[in-house]
Amino acid sequence: MSGKVVKIEKGARGWGGPLFVQETETKKIVASITGGGIHPVAQKIADYLGVQAVDGFSSKVETEEMICAVIDCGGTARCGVYPKLGVVTIDLHSIPPSGPLMKYMNQENFISGVTVNEISMADGSAPKVVERKVEEKKVEAKKVEDKKEMNNENAVAKMISKLGRAVGGVVGVFYQAGRDSIDIVIKNILPFMAFISMMIGLISFTGIGNVIANLVTPLAGSLGGMLVLSVIAAIPFLSPVLGPGAVIAQVVGVLVGVEIGKGNIPPSMALPALFAINPQVGGDFVPVGLTLAEAEPKTVEIGVPAVLFSRLITGPISVVIAWLFSFGMY
Repeated sequence: MSGKVVKIEKGARGWGGPLFVQETETKKIVASITGGGIHPVAQKIADYLGVQAVDGFSSKVETEEMICAVIDCGGTARCGVYPKLGVVTIDLHSIPPSGPLMKYMNQENFISGVTVNEISMADGSAPKVVERKVEEKKVEAKKVEDKKEMNNENAVAKMISKLGRAVGGVVGVFYQAGRDSIDIVIKNILPFMAFISMMIGLISFTGIGNVIANLVTPLAGSLGGMLVLSVIAAIPFLSPVLGPGAVIAQVVGVLVGVEIGKGNIPPSMALPALFAINPQVGGDFVPVGLTLAEAEPKTVEIGVPAVLFSRLITGPISVVIAWLFSFGMY
């Protein structure tokens, strides 16, 4: 055993890891199960470890011998089969755990979205690719000679393999996009719709809407009132408190919508109302955003109040612009 350890990190929009793989007394093969041929990711891992990479489609590799399995699954069976068998799995597609065997996939045995750029030596050293044994070179040379006799067949096979991978990649992207869309609908859109439905039902059933509407209608029914609403929501010490959950925006937005439906507020005020109730948006996220952008402490210290105070100017201005654009819309 070489004692080398390779670090594998998730790629863009990937999931899992980082994983660390190494050769053991029984695990000595990097299996490439990617539709034929040895994928560059599998080959790079094998080269860094000084072990053999094997095409799992042309040669059988026992799971007990696999250091890791490199796959190109879009989220159905393969992505869960190898984790279930106890094999570290590296998926070329950027997918989270999915499929009928997703319960076997976790951060310690599955990683996705991996490219050759996410592979490195665990200790940060420059990899030393071990030369293959003389016997392996001879076998490889013999294979090359044999392949010369089937150049045309190999060309066709490679073309079909590339075409299959390309089609599989496109299908995988659309499949993942569909899964992400359904996930967003279930986790975000449907709960929000349920909340809004509850709010409308509560307002209509209890009659509290009539009380609040009497207070809100004078503001929401005129440009001046909208400007007052926008200034209140944009007050620097209020906006960071009103930002989380968008309380003002959601409650007042529902009330204005109900009143517009009843005819108490002109429909033309819908667009300016949208901007009047939202100057606080992001007020709680300003320091977080600056921190994520790796801003200097002094920049955060000055930038946060600067952004919050700027809302007092941009909030009313956006209401006026929306009011001008609302002419002729209804």
